[in-house]
Amino acid sequence: MDFKDYYQALGVERNATEEDIRKAYRKLARKYHPDVSKEPDADRRMREINEANDVLRDKEKRAAYDALADQVASGRSAGARPGEGFQPPPGWDEGFEFHRGPGQGPADHAEFSEFFSSLFGAAERRSAQRRQYRARGEDHHAAIEIALEDALKGAEREITLRSQELDDQGQPQWKTRTLAVKIPPGVHPGQYIRLAGQGMPGHGGEPAGDLYLEVRLAPHKLYRVEGRDLYMTLPVTPTEAALGAQVKVPTPGGGVVEVTVPPNARNGLKLRLKGRGLAGQQAGDLYLLLEIALPPAQTEVARKAYEQLAQAAPFDPRRHLGV
Repeated sequence: MDFKDYYQALGVERNATEEDIRKAYRKLARKYHPDVSKEPDADRRMREINEANDVLRDKEKRAAYDALADQVASGRSAGARPGEGFQPPPGWDEGFEFHRGPGQGPADHAEFSEFFSSLFGAAERRSAQRRQYRARGEDHHAAIEIALEDALKGAEREITLRSQELDDQGQPQWKTRTLAVKIPPGVHPGQYIRLAGQGMPGHGGEPAGDLYLEVRLAPHKLYRVEGRDLYMTLPVTPTEAALGAQVKVPTPGGGVVEVTVPPNARNGLKLRLKGRGLAGQQAGDLYLLLEIALPPAQTEVARKAYEQLAQAAPFDPRRHLGV
């Protein structure tokens, strides 16, 4: 059994504050939670993250762990030298009373490591017998992918989640549940939708935690999302680009508007439709990127028209290359 560095597991410094630890845990949980993670070692990393969070979020456990880590670092405890198995010294936990942190019941240790159990398992069971445990349930995180139209107008959707829960014997098992989610209009990528009471159950009559859904937008056939702004490629003919034109454009809300293409418009020119992006306190805009589409020269008439154009309007697009 090796000594575990819980600070390294969460990616925080030894002097990290409670807020630093909370933020680091939430960030890693979003990355490695089995419901959303594509990492090959997501289950193992999630167990390590939960274990480190359990210790460092609890003041008594953290203080005892830090004292033990100092002993290991100074060589005063078994396991201080490379290749030497770690064993906690007798009486290392004297003066500390361990208990579960918010939202974590006594049986949550089922998948924690041998290292954790050797330090805190027996001590927690002794503490649990001396008190009636009461704690709010732990918050959970997952991801939800929605269509752009749902983000624009709002919608109600059902989602299916797979989460780990404890059975009557306190053993972890995977369960599938279906939830109804109300998507507010104007929601944007990276925003969280909170489902109150849909996290882990509370203990001792305390309420359950919440479920936070991170919003992701599915790719759209017309529009690309950047923040609250939308981008769309608008094809125009060479004639429309050269002479200017009024062209019809579909809008994300489902309507159609006419926009002015200015004379001598170049490929890639950006036209802005203010307030036509995602809703919010400051609505985003819709940007139209002009793309000049050339008619194919598939007929004799079309070829002659191109020849006449070349004679009437000679133009060298490679002049700047100096060749």
